[in-house]
Amino acid sequence: MKALVIPPYLVEGDLISIVTPASHIEQEVVLQAVKMLQESGFRVTLGEHVFTRSGPFAGTDDERLQDIQGATDNPEVKAVLCSRGGYGMSRIVDRINFSSLKSHPKWYVGYSDITSLHLWLNTVCGMVSLHAEMPLNYSNPDCSPKCYETMVRALRGEPDPVIWKTGYKASFTATGPVIGGNISLIYSLNGTPAQPDTEGAVLFIEEIGEQFYHLDRMLTSMRMTGMMHNLAALIVGGMEKITEGEHVFNQTVEEVVMNVAGGFGYPVLFNFPAGHISDNRALYLGRAAQIRQSDKEAVLSWQ
Repeated sequence: MKALVIPPYLVEGDLISIVTPASHIEQEVVLQAVKMLQESGFRVTLGEHVFTRSGPFAGTDDERLQDIQGATDNPEVKAVLCSRGGYGMSRIVDRINFSSLKSHPKWYVGYSDITSLHLWLNTVCGMVSLHAEMPLNYSNPDCSPKCYETMVRALRGEPDPVIWKTGYKASFTATGPVIGGNISLIYSLNGTPAQPDTEGAVLFIEEIGEQFYHLDRMLTSMRMTGMMHNLAALIVGGMEKITEGEHVFNQTVEEVVMNVAGGFGYPVLFNFPAGHISDNRALYLGRAAQIRQSDKEAVLSWQ
């Protein structure tokens, strides 16, 4: 995987655009996020259809596309924040014209369903993006303040190293570009232009609300496509509300993951603080990183 373009970091007064490219969102949540971003020193503009509703979506496919295309084409916009995930990004991502990013690269921020946008940017456009908390949760009392704080610091080019306890003792150093996101979205893009090249990469995965056999099936599919083979490391973030389904596994998430990845020889680290969890740290996708673990403590830092 070749080095990707890192967009310019934000400074005070830069313009941020909030769009809603997937499921609909309530107005008061976004307006509270706008206030927080303004207090952090940014100017904020909203897509025309941020609050539109069409079935489960924030407007029709064309309306959501119009908003993210407008933010993409506007050279004044330095970062595009997806207000929430849900479902709908993958319905329009292949219709976005990203050609203006060649002269005006910018940050795209989100997670969950926004994984399809990240993979498109990283793999097709050759650009680094930011897996981080979204306006939906900026003022959510159940979320750690670090979610918003690390997102802002990452946009400013001031990321803190991520330090966490993995649950397993080990001693190693691994380097490579971080790529990935929500495993359902990674799996759904198998065979598309956005299927990531994971050779020598640090693959990050997270999930919510799936069943154990679905998780096993997705990992197995990724193994068969080669995505699990030659990683520098695998980091597993939040794995929330994973349940037994029709096919009872009687295994933990760790066991399901290791049954697929454990034989390849690269490090596998659990409990990474990112995903659908209260401590969802900002994570550059497509950017080179180093992971060092000593005993049960691991540190991810950016290169």
